[in-house]
Amino acid sequence: MSDQDKIKIGISLGDINGISTEVLLKAVVDTRLSELCTLIVYGSSRVTSFHRKMLGIADFSFNIINEAHQANEKRANLINCWQEDVKVDVGVSTEIAGKYSYLALEKAAKDLKEGKIDALVTLPINKHNVKQAGFEFPGHTEYLQSLTEAKESMMLMVNDYLKIGFVTGHLALKDVAHAITQEKIIHKLEVLNTSLKQDFGIRKPKIAVLGLNPHAGDSGAIGHEEEKTIIPALEKANHKGIITFGPYSADGFFGNHQYKQFDAVLAMYHDQGLIPFKSLSYDQGVNFTAGLPFVRTSPAHGTGYDIAGKNIANESSFREAIYKAIDIIRKRAEFEDLNSNPLKIHKLSRDRGE
Repeated sequence: MSDQDKIKIGISLGDINGISTEVLLKAVVDTRLSELCTLIVYGSSRVTSFHRKMLGIADFSFNIINEAHQANEKRANLINCWQEDVKVDVGVSTEIAGKYSYLALEKAAKDLKEGKIDALVTLPINKHNVKQAGFEFPGHTEYLQSLTEAKESMMLMVNDYLKIGFVTGHLALKDVAHAITQEKIIHKLEVLNTSLKQDFGIRKPKIAVLGLNPHAGDSGAIGHEEEKTIIPALEKANHKGIITFGPYSADGFFGNHQYKQFDAVLAMYHDQGLIPFKSLSYDQGVNFTAGLPFVRTSPAHGTGYDIAGKNIANESSFREAIYKAIDIIRKRAEFEDLNSNPLKIHKLSRDRGE
């Protein structure tokens, strides 16, 4: 991508029976988005037309293209990933919806890997019906990692004042304790530390780490994972130059707003981090996949079957996912520029008094 080119943002349509198409249409109908980037939707013009009519959105249409390089910079573009008619059952999980959400994701991910688009924003899929279609991954994060040589990736929930990463992701709670090892924690801290530097422009990140057990184990009274696994991992990470603190008891950490003292938080499992994040930032939060050579973001909500078709879905998180993808692309370019010129790093450090 040259300095003159606008950033190309690909968007995979997600589950056609949920709120994905609704939040997409509500966002792209505002033409100001196309002033910031070139939008390319991977999906179906027939599906988007169905939802557009259902929502009563007039005077809007996508620019239909066959390949990403044909995109019109001034309009929202769409690549048809299938030509046949598909039945839309609003608010219902169906095998058909899983099949076509997978088709859209495959085409978008292929273009992302080949550099035809600069970033991918994924709209929500249903993890059950997409598996029926042959999708053999717990979620987008694992699927996209499989397309690269990355050894580790991480779901990183992001807003303007809070970033939460995870040691384990879509895993049954009964399996979490066994999955947490010193090596796993250190690897996730390395991914998080690198991402904070290259994707968010934080020179010396400070990372808080949560305990696994209530009250962070209470000195072994409620569990030994903190003493045997987490604390030794943090000591090793600090020796590697990763600035870490903890482990903290999750309830007090968020209840006392301690997260404001850190650049990011590492949670041990999915709900430990997602519940406080969504409570604090549901409409503005973004899911970013850290650790990959390309940029992928997503809104922080799911398929929303319960409100699908009611014209009440909020598009704010999806819009923020587009903004965040643009920001991260620019931060990565700045990071690469700085690291290719040591004099710039020295001047930046001097200007900041470091």
